[in-house]
Amino acid sequence: MKDESLNETSNRLPSPFRRRAFLTGAGALAAAGWTAGGPGSWFLPAAWGQSKNPIKMGIATDITGAIAPSGNSDWQAAQLAAEQINAAGGIAGRSIQLFLEDTASDPKIAVANVRKLIQRDKVDVVCGGITSAMRQAIKDPIVNRGKTLYLYPQLYEGQECTKHLFNTGPTPAQQVDELIPYLIKTLGKKRFAMPSANYVWPQLLNKYARKVIEANGGEVVFEEYYPLDQAEYSATINKIRDGKVDCVFNTIIPPGLQPFMKQLYESGFPKNGGVQACVYFDENSLNYVPARELEGIYSCLDYFHTVDDPFSKELLAAYAKRFPGTKYQFTAGSAATGMYRGIRLYEAAARVTKGDTAREAVSAALDRAKIDRGPGGGAEMVPGKMHAKMNMYIAQCKKIDGDRLRWDIISKYNMVDPKEC
Repeated sequence: MKDESLNETSNRLPSPFRRRAFLTGAGALAAAGWTAGGPGSWFLPAAWGQSKNPIKMGIATDITGAIAPSGNSDWQAAQLAAEQINAAGGIAGRSIQLFLEDTASDPKIAVANVRKLIQRDKVDVVCGGITSAMRQAIKDPIVNRGKTLYLYPQLYEGQECTKHLFNTGPTPAQQVDELIPYLIKTLGKKRFAMPSANYVWPQLLNKYARKVIEANGGEVVFEEYYPLDQAEYSATINKIRDGKVDCVFNTIIPPGLQPFMKQLYESGFPKNGGVQACVYFDENSLNYVPARELEGIYSCLDYFHTVDDPFSKELLAAYAKRFPGTKYQFTAGSAATGMYRGIRLYEAAARVTKGDTAREAVSAALDRAKIDRGPGGGAEMVPGKMHAKMNMYIAQCKKIDGDRLRWDIISKYNMVDPKEC
């Protein structure tokens, strides 16, 4: 990430800590009131939380690297949630103090950085991780070796049933059980291609999606996996054309995503009536892909900016006010909604424990935690399952003018069960 992104972070901090920013990102954070805890480590002093005994919350997310647009959205969502809780008096008289570690879109770098949250900062809970490869890498130092509670906010492939690890984003059942029948039965698209990044999320999501496709009368023409940095997709595009594919179910991620989307668009696939679905695409996707390549794509997520829900609108307005002009949008595919939801569910659990942050106590309360208001609607943990019920929405990306896009809601599904664990 360039220095201006970190300088932008300094401008989003509470006004008592805003000072003259330096030219470098680290200088901007320091000038804004952040305390350096080591390379890549930053936290706000306890005074920000207005409490002598704050709840220490570690945020481990991708501030730099290929997934940085999503990581920065998550970080901003965490700040908003913590500030709202603190402004309302905290939790049982204790405010939330945030500690940030950059996981740098690289699991190898992330492990060492996340250990700092556990060993040095002694946080009560860690929130973060975007890709499943990242979650798999950092969960051991958090949950097992670190004996700390972990909230994972991203949509993912399911099957994560580790004790003290709570998942607050959608699962395959929540995303494809309604989307795929819509693509097949309403749009009439039956010949699917599954171009995919070669790691656990696409592999397990595709396994689930294939069953739903075939159960609804569709066919998977091909399913292929590529390195995350794949740059050439001409052979894949040829298979899409020659196989008469009419629906591309895309699970490629950055940095390979950008060349794939460009080459698929230039092949004329959308112009010739082909449909694409990508279940992590949302308003933040413009940070990865040009508007012309997003137009017409279908997604299924727990929230879009066009959701007609009073609190969702209020939340979007609060985010825009808190981070004016930001390019990092509050969205579901980036895991920002799961981050906000996770922190609010943690708040609900910690209120039950009356501010006790011992892992066993909070986990027991979190197992039955519920919030009536959240992005896209309320949410509740399914007891014993470490996953949450939430509302789900099918939407299509529409181009308004120029590079302006809007996700039009097609259908809503209330409190969808994650069907996990």
